[in-house]
Amino acid sequence: MPWGFYGRNGEVAKLKGILARGRWFFARITGRRRIGKTALVLQALREHGPRGILYVQIPDSAPAGVLSAVADALDTFGFNLASFPRPTSLRDLAHLIGNLARGGYVVALDEFQYFSRKHLYEFTSHLQATVDILSADATQVPGGLFVLGSIHTELVALLEDRTAPLYNRTTDQIELDHLDVASVLAILREHADETPERLLFLWNLFEGVPKFYRDCYEQGVLGAQRRELLARMFFSSSSPLRTEADNWFLSELRGRYDVVLKHVARHPGCTHGDLTTHVQSVSSETPEQVGSYLKILIDRYRMIERRLPIFARKAGKRGRYYIRDNFLRSWLGCLANAVSALDFRPEDLLIQQADERLADAEGFGLERLVGQLYQERSRRGLGDFPLTHRIEGYWDRNDTEIDLVGLNEDEQVIRFGSCKRSAQRLLADLDNFSGHVERFLEALPRFRSWRIEKVAVAPFITNDMRAAIIGQGFLSQDLSDLVRGL
Repeated sequence: MPWGFYGRNGEVAKLKGILARGRWFFARITGRRRIGKTALVLQALREHGPRGILYVQIPDSAPAGVLSAVADALDTFGFNLASFPRPTSLRDLAHLIGNLARGGYVVALDEFQYFSRKHLYEFTSHLQATVDILSADATQVPGGLFVLGSIHTELVALLEDRTAPLYNRTTDQIELDHLDVASVLAILREHADETPERLLFLWNLFEGVPKFYRDCYEQGVLGAQRRELLARMFFSSSSPLRTEADNWFLSELRGRYDVVLKHVARHPGCTHGDLTTHVQSVSSETPEQVGSYLKILIDRYRMIERRLPIFARKAGKRGRYYIRDNFLRSWLGCLANAVSALDFRPEDLLIQQADERLADAEGFGLERLVGQLYQERSRRGLGDFPLTHRIEGYWDRNDTEIDLVGLNEDEQVIRFGSCKRSAQRLLADLDNFSGHVERFLEALPRFRSWRIEKVAVAPFITNDMRAAIIGQGFLSQDLSDLVRGL
């Protein structure tokens, strides 16, 4: 079966609505690399009907490199030289966009955030002049401009900073996140299988990045065994994902922040103190630098997120740090060292080590997947637990750890979940987990009057284990239960 377009129904509908206006638009689309920004625009154009387009991926280079990329794109998309002369300056490029929009074309500039570079920034002033002219005559301009970017804060600064030339010029904004689990399941149903083991393995590795699933499909390993997939996608000389992390995440950082990123990837949930101790043990960085590194990685690059205990104030100090993106976490924590050692160690041994580390990391991945599934099921009206509060982790100074806390405030029900990759370990830990729940209720006694539910979750639970879990006063759920109906 050929590869299709999966999910994004709401985003496609919004873009089709923009195109259907028949007037000038200037729309911003943000999201990590490979998340499907270009595919989204193309799908909306296909569904809307025939429309001329010019797509240019802006390089991180001098003006000459940008102009060369534009000229190449004009040739690729078959634009006549006489009607649309190749730009020889950034001012010419802005004029070209205006002429294309007046001719009814859609222009898409990918990696637009590179225009924040000092040597390219003048383009934003030239584009402002063009945009203002087009906006003044918007109903007579049938085309428009999409600007796409993968570094959120830099793109937003170009378009929303009050001092920026393009401030307040965009007509529409879309933030593109990972595919939901239902869309990942649709991919697996068409091209592999949707067993709990495969869903957890691939979601922990790729989360909802459609390009990675398509890469596996094109390499013929989306339905393969774990180690075969890892060998083909990461360890062979032509592996498509072997340099993906370097090309996307780490080239932007140019070697900075590596120590912090690696430690957070390998120790999800670490504290600021843990990070400071680790960094000082391997380098001369000061605690102040660790704090500034975290701020940049959280605010600018969105690679790290800081989570607080449930119900904590935003200014609370007991935050814990996590890598936001499953692929980056899996790469730094499980794959990078093994791939870098290919010239020195047997490949089979390195693949085995990577697979074992990924299996360990799937414990934390399962927590995230279950939380995501609870939210999706509630949003779709599936299951017996409609959420009214976002799922969060909870802990306190007594090391209370609860993987899932779900609230149904309308009916005053609180559900506590324990998630483990091994059903045997799950069953053995239920008494200990009940102690965590009790400490939670001691800390927040207002919930004692609510109906309290405890659920035990693993990728797969046998009937005998279900009976034992239920016998201890827990609900029993595995991934097959949680994906049913999606």
